[in-house]
Amino acid sequence: MPWSNQNGGGGGPWGGGGGGGNNQGPWGQGPNRPRGNGGGGGGNQPPDLEDLIRRGQDRLKNVVPGGFNGGAFVIIGIVLVAFWLMQAVYTVQPDERGVELRFGKPLEEVAMPGLHFHLWPVESVEIVKVTEQQQNIGSRPTSNNPGAGLMLSGDQNIVSVQFSVLYTVSDPQSYLFNLEDPTQTLQQVAESAMREVVGRRPAQDVFRDNREEISTQVRDIIQGTMDTYGAGIAINAVPIEDAAPPREVAEAFEEVQRAQQDEDRFVEEANQYANQRLGQARGQAAQIREEAAAYKDQVVKEAEGEAQRFISIYDEYVKAPDVTRQRIYLETMENVLRNSNKVIIDEKQGVVPYLPLNEITRQPGNQPAAGQSTTGGN
Repeated sequence: MPWSNQNGGGGGPWGGGGGGGNNQGPWGQGPNRPRGNGGGGGGNQPPDLEDLIRRGQDRLKNVVPGGFNGGAFVIIGIVLVAFWLMQAVYTVQPDERGVELRFGKPLEEVAMPGLHFHLWPVESVEIVKVTEQQQNIGSRPTSNNPGAGLMLSGDQNIVSVQFSVLYTVSDPQSYLFNLEDPTQTLQQVAESAMREVVGRRPAQDVFRDNREEISTQVRDIIQGTMDTYGAGIAINAVPIEDAAPPREVAEAFEEVQRAQQDEDRFVEEANQYANQRLGQARGQAAQIREEAAAYKDQVVKEAEGEAQRFISIYDEYVKAPDVTRQRIYLETMENVLRNSNKVIIDEKQGVVPYLPLNEITRQPGNQPAAGQSTTGGN
């Protein structure tokens, strides 16, 4: 049986013997036997807790050099070293920079992204985020803060401006140690700069006309002031997110805006009509000028042609005056008498009868040829 002792007898597995009773349990004793340290059947006793602890200490002495007391110091030393390493080793993320301090004084070198080591507790490290950050400034007035975001414009109007500042940390050491609270200082400087710029301009510029120019001016003022403080901050942009009148006058302001939009629309329609009429007038003027220029050219050319013809006739007249004079006379008389009724009178015979050639020529199909004379005679 598995409970039988190797030395014989009816002891349990712990080596306890007995009188060979059949009522012994696995611990080497009967169920009703009282537990004790004495007695003739010592092998029937349960395992001693102190004995187990003693055996564990003996094994620990064999493992830890110097015994149990020296091993405790070694364990404490290992724990302390591990804790010191955990404090001395630090990691800088890609969007961060680290500034190490030795006895509270910052070192010149800036820790770049990666794993770093410093002598803690003599040295410590401050981590700064260097990527672009946004700080919102100004908000809608509330019952607790009725004046939040309200500014006075150059034309004595009150506007509520909400804007934000986008900035990066350019110098981590200056950012950490030159100002007590860089974020709060930046907010105050930005709000003051916006009030300064808005106070020099009419409200209409803030609402829609010149927001970009206002943002640029505010950014330059903030950057100059923060550089004076040595804050180590670079201002990237100052976008104006919202600009509106106070709630008390919002309805009246909207009415004014609608009136201004109507005014702009009327002006635009008037400009369109004026441009249309002006274009038509310019077209007509150009047409008249072209016609005048054409008429001028025509008259000049005709005059030049008449002058040239006169010169050619004069040249022929110089060569043969009598013949030319006679030809001119005949051509002139032909032109004068072409469409008149003609009667031929002879000095001796009186009226000379002639054929009614004019009547014949008026019949259809018998039109005289150009230059053909209609006179007749004997």
